[in-house]
Amino acid sequence: MSDTSRPLLAAVWMLGAIVSFSSMAVAGRALSSDLSSFEMMMYRSFIGLAIILIVGFAFGKFGEIRVDRLRLHGLRNLCHFIGQNLWFSALPLITLAQVFALEFTSPLWVVIFAVIFAKESLTRFRSLAVVLGFIGALMVARPGVGGDPFGLALAATSAICFAGSIVSTRMLTRTETTFGILFWLTVMQAVMGLVTTGWDGAIAWPSAANWPWVIVIGCAGLMAHTCLTNALSLAPAIVVTPMDFLRLPAIALVGAAFYAEPLNGWVLAGAGLIFLGNYANVWSETRKHKL
Repeated sequence: MSDTSRPLLAAVWMLGAIVSFSSMAVAGRALSSDLSSFEMMMYRSFIGLAIILIVGFAFGKFGEIRVDRLRLHGLRNLCHFIGQNLWFSALPLITLAQVFALEFTSPLWVVIFAVIFAKESLTRFRSLAVVLGFIGALMVARPGVGGDPFGLALAATSAICFAGSIVSTRMLTRTETTFGILFWLTVMQAVMGLVTTGWDGAIAWPSAANWPWVIVIGCAGLMAHTCLTNALSLAPAIVVTPMDFLRLPAIALVGAAFYAEPLNGWVLAGAGLIFLGNYANVWSETRKHKL
């Protein structure tokens, strides 16, 4: 495979990620009146686990599963489980564009966590990323006038949890394959979903009309992770990051077309600042490693 073809293939994978994330958001909103976020996560995880088992048997991938880093897998999946539940809970409360824009602050929290816990230096570009991201998040939320405060808080907090998942995933990729990470993701989160959903002895069964949406969530969630991982393996982060931000205008158009959500200039402008902060940081890190 030539170097010039890799960005094009990465773009194809990112198109799959954009479709997957958007589909999951639409399905999550459709199910919000029928299922709790815990129930959505439980069904999503069991569907994902079934797909993983089929792939594992078909391609003989079970040898890639390791058990020596279960604590880190547990931390990664706990962060992701909490973050995804908050994300699903925010969907019916604020616009889809606001949910996605606030989700994009996750890389900025990764920078903050790296400085606090990994004792990494706070460079000029990292500082710029945090400042622009903070200003962008305020523009999206616009406290008092930007939408349901509780929904905005849920979406913003989900980004912090996703950051913890990102840091854990980066650590796992040093020794784990994508299949191994996805296997433990579906297994652990299926258990978490079953415990949190069934603690009171009542688990809602989706209606016949909603089962297609449940299947969309299960397939789209697994596919989104697969697409992002493959895109990053085919092109550097500085190429993939701008592609990932295409999710925002895409979901804004979906919100306008299906839910009559206005194309809010504040949300788009704030997301632009968040993007600039992320992109500047990725560009700086890529340039540093090339020197």
